[in-house]
Amino acid sequence: MFTGLIEDIGTVERVGPSGGMTDVWVASRLGHAEPYVLGESIAVDGACLTVVEYRPDAFRVQAAPETLRRTTLGTLRAGACVNLERAMKLSDRLGGHLVAGHVDAVARVLETGTEGGSWTAAFELPAPLAPYFIEKGSVAVDGISLTVNAVEASCFRVQLIPETQARTVLASKRAGAAVNLEADLVGKYVARMAGLGLLRPSPSSLTEAALLAAGFSRGHRD
Repeated sequence: MFTGLIEDIGTVERVGPSGGMTDVWVASRLGHAEPYVLGESIAVDGACLTVVEYRPDAFRVQAAPETLRRTTLGTLRAGACVNLERAMKLSDRLGGHLVAGHVDAVARVLETGTEGGSWTAAFELPAPLAPYFIEKGSVAVDGISLTVNAVEASCFRVQLIPETQARTVLASKRAGAAVNLEADLVGKYVARMAGLGLLRPSPSSLTEAALLAAGFSRGHRD
């Protein structure tokens, strides 16, 4: 589980086949602050991957064919920059939102611009994900927790403040570039419950469903 707050921008050292998998070596400063652990999870551009080998200044992960089909990782080449986040600890502040690292879809950047000091962008909104998007809700784009500023028929819009621009790769993307999308986890659970007819059509039931999806209940909130 992740928060969508990027910890480092890594640089892909090399990419290559490995027994039906794809090996990716990524250089990063993350291992200097806290040594890597074999088997730990790291989100690479929003995709949760497992560390299978490491050095103090780099780590190796493996992408399965399904991961390559569902994400942008199959297009990575040496020299590419990627957003990195290590798995959260239960004691961490949840500064972004709950991000599973399970990419729902690849979408294209439709347009970019600026407003004040913010970088603005519109992204494709794949029809199957549309029910999970609401104005001022959350979305992970290439692993970055962002607020949805507007939802339109086939796209959604976000803004990046200067700090987010400096700490992530996203603001370097131009129209036509591909990004990984993960819809809000709580929204997906609520929509699933509604689809199964498990929600009563009342505000209190929707609130309760959201709390349950987030791991809370009315009887255990201490």
